[in-house]
Amino acid sequence: MNPKSNQKHIEDLYAAILTLETRDECEKFLADLCTAIEVDTLAQRFEVAKMLREGHIYADIVTATSASTATISRVNRSINYGVGGYDIALDRLKETDEEAEQ
Repeated sequence: MNPKSNQKHIEDLYAAILTLETRDECEKFLADLCTAIEVDTLAQRFEVAKMLREGHIYADIVTATSASTATISRVNRSINYGVGGYDIALDRLKETDEEAEQ
């Protein structure tokens, strides 16, 4: 596949994700797009990111999520040296939770 064509496919995927409005729509889209194991893997990485940001140690994260230390290290690198995607999502979820509590 040519890189320009692949970039168009990626842009189309991003656009599709941004059209989703509800949890149910997201669940259906991911069920069609990914295998159950792939969704579980993504969810596990996100949980690892939450726990790392909360200051949990690797051993606690392994116990709570069953993630490998390699996965935890990868997520940790993304949090510390990545482009901030985890931070955006986690900060927005925190804001949503705080608004719901008020």
